[in-house]
Amino acid sequence: MHSKRKRDFICTSEVTLGLISGKWKPLILGYLSEQTYRFNELEKLMPDITQKMLTMQLKAMETDGLVKREVYAVVPPKVEYSLTDVGQRLAQLLNQLCEFGEDYMTSTLGSSDA
Repeated sequence: MHSKRKRDFICTSEVTLGLISGKWKPLILGYLSEQTYRFNELEKLMPDITQKMLTMQLKAMETDGLVKREVYAVVPPKVEYSLTDVGQRLAQLLNQLCEFGEDYMTSTLGSSDA
């Protein structure tokens, strides 16, 4: 059994799934895997996310070591978000999951007319 942040995991894959759990984290990881974004830019890419939810998700991902938040000492304040090396590794895994999903849909769902 493995422990992280006062929680026990039966399988280490639970840790990975916990890092990407939720509706928004995979999308945020996907966007940040392409380039560095400011908060408002991310917000525009995901029009259905609330400001509060984006803030919460970015903070959680920063705490988990997936996202780097860089604050510049300028007026008005400038904050940029990018992926850490760990975040990049996780984004690569998500890309593989997407490829699997596409293959699965093509082979399973594409073969029927339903």
